[in-house]
Amino acid sequence: MAATPAELSKALAELLEAAGKDRPGLGLVPTMGALHQGHAALAQAARAENDVVVASIFVNPLQFDDPEDLARYPRTLEADLDLLGAAGVDLVFAPTEETLYPGGLPLVRVSSGSLGTRFEGASRPGHFDGVLTVVAKLLHCAQPPVPAAYRAYFGQKDAQQVALIRRMAADLNFPVQIRPVPIVRAADGLAESSRNVFLSPEDRRNALVLSTALRQLRDRAAAGRPLDLPAALELIREQDGVELDYLQVVDPLTLDPVPAGPEDTLTGPALALAAARVGGIRLIDNMELPV
Repeated sequence: MAATPAELSKALAELLEAAGKDRPGLGLVPTMGALHQGHAALAQAARAENDVVVASIFVNPLQFDDPEDLARYPRTLEADLDLLGAAGVDLVFAPTEETLYPGGLPLVRVSSGSLGTRFEGASRPGHFDGVLTVVAKLLHCAQPPVPAAYRAYFGQKDAQQVALIRRMAADLNFPVQIRPVPIVRAADGLAESSRNVFLSPEDRRNALVLSTALRQLRDRAAAGRPLDLPAALELIREQDGVELDYLQVVDPLTLDPVPAGPEDTLTGPALALAAARVGGIRLIDNMELPV
């Protein structure tokens, strides 16, 4: 395990040189710990495409707007290391806050622009600036110290985050390929999330209305029928214990709204985004809608 950028760079150089290739592949899996099978899928996707895989574990204070939420975020380092090892990760980068933000929280940060003020950004002002700032730092810290193909892996559950990171990498010329990995769902259909541990059994049952509504939209799209977003909205609003923040159908690249009324059928790629509080816990989910 590496604790500083210098240790990380040294270890990566040794691992990449040991691969014995002119241009080996390096995969980065950034995480905040409290890992679950969704994170394992990220590591496995990176393992399948690269000679060396590094995962980071860092609970980033910049992306929390509630100090209590930051304080109660699960820290499970030993279990996380076991999961990453089983998934084929070669090296873990686990810096402290003082190491990654020497001298205190950074004064200069990456702006998410107008794309970061919608949906999750509207509910959590400044959240995506914090996400992009730490991801930029992690991409720099793990940049291959020898010639290598560089890829970074992010879960599609955080669809808005993926769109922003892709845009940051393109706009700022980061020498890395951004690889989204499909959502991993539990047997009951709930999208895997570190926050699921806070749900009571009743809350978890109530939360299933999110994936049910998304599947309803997906099935209508697949059948070439009108999406009828209002009907999906009503389904969620009628569920006890669920406080809906948003349910919207958008373009997957721009996140601009796509017509989804009772008479609207899809004419191009679309993504259904949802967020709600269930038992006081904020959950997000999304689903691609086929044309």
